[in-house]
Amino acid sequence: MAASTHKVTNQPPPLVGYDVFASDQALTEAVTRYVEDVRLKEVREELSRLGQAAGSAHAQLWGEQANAHPPVLRTHDRYGHRIDEVEFHPAWHRLLGHAVTSGLTDAWSRPDGHVRRSAGFLVWNQAEAGHTCPVSMTHAAVPALRADPELAAVWEPLLTSHVYEQELRPAADKGGALAGMAMTEKQGGSDVRANTTRAEPLAAPGEYVLTGHKWFCSAPMSDVFLVLAQAPGGLTCFLLPRVLPDGTRNAFRIQRLKDKLGNRSNASAEIEFDGRSWARRVGEEGRGVATIIEMVAATRLDCVTGAAAVMRQAVAQAVHHCAYREAFGGPLIDKPLMRNVLADLALESEAATTLALRLAAAYDSGSEQDRNFLRLAVPAAKYWVTKRCTPVAAEALECLGGNGYVEESGMPRLLREAPLNSIWEGSGNVQALDVLRALQREPAALNAYLTEIGTARGADHRLDRAIKGLLTELADLDGIEARARRLVERLALVLQGALLVRYAPPEVADAFCASRLGGDAGAAFGTLPHTLDLAAIVDRARPVTGD
Repeated sequence: MAASTHKVTNQPPPLVGYDVFASDQALTEAVTRYVEDVRLKEVREELSRLGQAAGSAHAQLWGEQANAHPPVLRTHDRYGHRIDEVEFHPAWHRLLGHAVTSGLTDAWSRPDGHVRRSAGFLVWNQAEAGHTCPVSMTHAAVPALRADPELAAVWEPLLTSHVYEQELRPAADKGGALAGMAMTEKQGGSDVRANTTRAEPLAAPGEYVLTGHKWFCSAPMSDVFLVLAQAPGGLTCFLLPRVLPDGTRNAFRIQRLKDKLGNRSNASAEIEFDGRSWARRVGEEGRGVATIIEMVAATRLDCVTGAAAVMRQAVAQAVHHCAYREAFGGPLIDKPLMRNVLADLALESEAATTLALRLAAAYDSGSEQDRNFLRLAVPAAKYWVTKRCTPVAAEALECLGGNGYVEESGMPRLLREAPLNSIWEGSGNVQALDVLRALQREPAALNAYLTEIGTARGADHRLDRAIKGLLTELADLDGIEARARRLVERLALVLQGALLVRYAPPEVADAFCASRLGGDAGAAFGTLPHTLDLAAIVDRARPVTGD
């Protein structure tokens, strides 16, 4: 037997066996803020159960397994029949099944549905992010399908169901279904009006066959897809099921799966329609973008929430590690320089969470004021929050040192996941241009945004100066495209600052306004003014494990 050469010391325990929801003070406070009192206890208990599952050892193992064993494309069965199926590791199905049965595709018909669903999405995403793509697509398909009440009557109950059934069968034979989306093509990318996929009408009203390709198809194993194609009347939205009512497979050829930087557990595909691919029109011919934009808006909010989830998990891991790891005579968390880094990261995470839940609450409100607010706030938030995710994940990884660079820590997976939400559903320039479009064509959107931030005026002099500077920028929209990113960044930062001044503890709001709005910080994390109450910010961000 080999002699023991040393005893392992000074290694933090794994961050496991904790309630991801209850340990996130920014999130729990937001839920309390927006959920009606009569339902608050029920919602908090529901989210706490999900949080305990997300922080459990088995959920963490599922996440590791789903990413270690990516999906595999099976174009044919053993007899040579074309099947076009995607095979996943059982861990993927456990993760996705838990998400569906927990109601993460069911927001549109429940009271406080978007807040409770967005909070749950933020919590469960921290167990593993890849499988939340079909969760997001399925949730977001509902408002687009409502453009056709007949289709919505069939599919909405299945898409919002809490039943997970992975087998491909006719809709009438399923207790629950998943939805995917196929918009972009190789020649157009985000310019979907350049799509060349053709839709030829059949004799039956609303029925077509499609011919063409899609360069990115999200969640290709799903039961049904929303697709854009050129009909005689112009670019149109279609619903395309994988299995037809008679039980036969629709013509849906999966050419290959994408080999992606991150998001390894999730399948993204290139697909072909061969002229026999049957689809139903959703909305009017020529109104495809207007129809599917409701789905895009909902998925953009999920991009914000998903980025907030990656940031929160990265910060939780960094703070947890530094609380237990000792160096230079004491715990890292007590070292002034490391405390500054952790506090700076925690500010970014809390600002992202607070903004994501405010957007979810606006969806629940449904008021004209909030609908107008979302028109500007969603693309601005999508632009800024998702862009902050990668530097947060990278800096949090560095807090773990060499341990963080090792796959076993889970930090490399977070870092690879971090850029995704900035790219999906329209990358940075697309979001910036969408904000400009709203500013130029929809004055009610700007009025709603200004009303939102105006509720915080007078509470912090740095926020007041930032609002004044923003108004100066907004006063001149000539030649605005070249400075659109600068403007959208300011829109998002001022909105985050206003929300934190209203709702966050004074030390959090003070630090955010000083660094993000007042300019008292450097270009890297860990450059906050040393006079701030950094210890309180870090303590607030520390996950509670019950140790």
